[in-house]
Amino acid sequence: MTAKQPLEGTLLALDFGLARIGVARGSTLIGSAEPLMVIHAKTKADRWAALDKLVKEWEPVAFVVGVPRHGDGSPTDITPTCERFARQVAAKYRRPAFTVDERFSSVVVESDETYIDDEAAAVILDQYFRETGLSSL
Repeated sequence: MTAKQPLEGTLLALDFGLARIGVARGSTLIGSAEPLMVIHAKTKADRWAALDKLVKEWEPVAFVVGVPRHGDGSPTDITPTCERFARQVAAKYRRPAFTVDERFSSVVVESDETYIDDEAAAVILDQYFRETGLSSL
């Protein structure tokens, strides 16, 4: 889904990668995001099992999935995979999965950590909040 709708409750943001998925959570009531974790999944089954646990724990009303693009807005090689992942998440968990252009999320994150995917997911979610007018910033 690409349309943005105001929802009330917890959102989970996903910075999808083939080896890792960064996860952030945020509340529409507060309009801010915080990094939650990085899922290190070797198989699709491992990825879905980890997501199942997060959905059970946080009971999100929706997901926000980052979709990478080149600086000019054109798709990257992984753009279709991320869009497909967003559709799969929406179908599996029967909740909306909104997409956000994430072309600058990793650039915004400054960290000494090896894996910054969870922080990038928080940037993606903050961007969603700004785009929908839910931001506390």
